[in-house]
Amino acid sequence: MSHPAPSTSSPQATERIGQHASTGESKQQHSHSHIASIHILDGDSILNVFYLYRPILLGKDEDDNYRLIGGSGGWVHGHWWYKLAHNGTPIADMLAHSPPLLLLINYHNAEDKEAAIFSLRQHDCIHCVRSGIPAMNLQKVITVIDEEYPILEYLVIMGWSGGNSTMLMFPETFQAPHLCHLMLIGFTLPITSRLLTTAVGLVTLYLIMDHPSTYFHPNTLLRWLSSIPLLETLVIGFLHPVPSRDIERQLSQMLIMTPIPLPNLHSFGVRGVNTYLEALVHRITTPRLQKLQIDFFHQQMFSVPCLLQFLNTTENLRFDSAKFQFFREEVYVEVYPHGEAEMYALALKVYCWHLDWQVSSVAQFFDSLGQIFSEVEHLTLEHKEHSLSSEEHNEVDHTKWHKLLGSFRNVRTIRIDNGLVGELSRCLELDDGEFVLELLPELEELTYSGSGNTGDGFTSFINACQNTGRPITLVCSSNQRPPKSPR
Repeated sequence: MSHPAPSTSSPQATERIGQHASTGESKQQHSHSHIASIHILDGDSILNVFYLYRPILLGKDEDDNYRLIGGSGGWVHGHWWYKLAHNGTPIADMLAHSPPLLLLINYHNAEDKEAAIFSLRQHDCIHCVRSGIPAMNLQKVITVIDEEYPILEYLVIMGWSGGNSTMLMFPETFQAPHLCHLMLIGFTLPITSRLLTTAVGLVTLYLIMDHPSTYFHPNTLLRWLSSIPLLETLVIGFLHPVPSRDIERQLSQMLIMTPIPLPNLHSFGVRGVNTYLEALVHRITTPRLQKLQIDFFHQQMFSVPCLLQFLNTTENLRFDSAKFQFFREEVYVEVYPHGEAEMYALALKVYCWHLDWQVSSVAQFFDSLGQIFSEVEHLTLEHKEHSLSSEEHNEVDHTKWHKLLGSFRNVRTIRIDNGLVGELSRCLELDDGEFVLELLPELEELTYSGSGNTGDGFTSFINACQNTGRPITLVCSSNQRPPKSPR
């Protein structure tokens, strides 16, 4: 659970490894009865072996948040040196007889509570702490973290409550002046916490509140952000919806603040309701932002005027293609900066059931942002996981589709999943048999998935466009790639 991290060895130590290896090989050539022992290596050389053997504990995944919890390998990589050293020594005994090396603590087994407490008391040696166990098993361990940790750089603690009433209070006296990466899930942060005043060098801040009592006022967060200008990644999320009217009442009492500059922020994520998002983006400036992720709970209206102003002030956000994925309980949208991009520039997720509510939600959101998405040239619409005929509220009002498609007036290509072919072909036709020719005025190619006469509904629309001098190519494709799972 606690792992000493070897320090970088000197060139002389590396040279000694080569000398020992050469010596052992030479002896074996002269006498097969002699086997070189590891005990002939000096301490620096052994440390160098461990240093070269260790994996990258933060992972290599492109998603910043995923890397912070260890990437695809999770915490399994944390036991790498047990295999190399054939170690079975109890943690307390090991630390008692070890030099004061850097400690990397991975606590993910509730049965190791006493060992975790003992390890966390080594304040001066701890460089990284990661833990992910149920909140009910974590509170006693967390109370130990109540002093200054002078060399701590990584703190990742995920205390999932699992829907129960357990609430974790982070120790008020905890300090980490050199903390760079902080992820806390399921905690209440006291306003008087020393963490808020000492962790001024944060590069990553990831706070997820999964208990109603963990909500904190936007002013508290904004004051903290004003003291951490080096921040590159910021994620704030609430897993329990707070009524918008309560936030609006609090925001009306907020003091007028000078916008807070975050010149290094490149990744920003918010989960909750739009009023909280509006409070944040109204008071920060992020000229270098490259990635924005927004997760909304279902709500009747989406009003985001501050977000519109915020996006207009960013320099690096570009939108070339958009993909809408309508799942059973949510709608997920990814907007990419260019065709070859693997990472989105904007991701929007709205948690709600039924296709008509999903379309209504994203239509409001994108319509409210006006011309922001006028550069999008490629659009994909996919509907997965359940058939339209098996769900209520799935026949969408044509005006909602019109509002959504109207936000992408410069689209040149559109791809439509088989599950939406009927919906989209109907929305292009008015009740009197005429077609909505003003939609997608720059469209050059329409691709749909399906077989047989699935796409016949588009034929009349294509012909009508052809008659007005707008040729559109209709393509049938039955080999569309399946959508990515929502992040």
